[in-house]
Amino acid sequence: MLRRSYNRSRSIDLLPLPDAIRARNRAIDASSFELPLVGRIAAGKPIEQVETPETISLTDFTRAKDVFVLQVVGESMQDEHIMNGDYVLVEKTESAREGEIVVALLNGSETTLKRLYHAGERIRLQPSNAAMQPIMVPAMRCGCRGAW
Repeated sequence: MLRRSYNRSRSIDLLPLPDAIRARNRAIDASSFELPLVGRIAAGKPIEQVETPETISLTDFTRAKDVFVLQVVGESMQDEHIMNGDYVLVEKTESAREGEIVVALLNGSETTLKRLYHAGERIRLQPSNAAMQPIMVPAMRCGCRGAW
């Protein structure tokens, strides 16, 4: 169960489950409540993609089957209230809608979290921080690994 404080941003608290629900859920396999914590994602200059063998229990927040978690490194998405150190739940997909926040794979080895826009034969990866410039890359050098 969740509690959100009135008039406070980023104020979601996880509450203990009532005894009746907790007893019912004991029979469910604990691994069904874990998601892979794949690694960290840059919200600034792209960083090398490195996978980690960790998991994080977040299935209460999502029912999608193909979801993974990334920890944000950087400030480029701060205007979306995605801050350095935050965790983001990402639905695994290789396509995204115009303007959607995506995990972009650059040059086959670097990843970044940005809004995706098509600009002719190029892709514009737009940060949500007025102090930062967009990343422009040829469409052939940019892939989508997930959408937020």
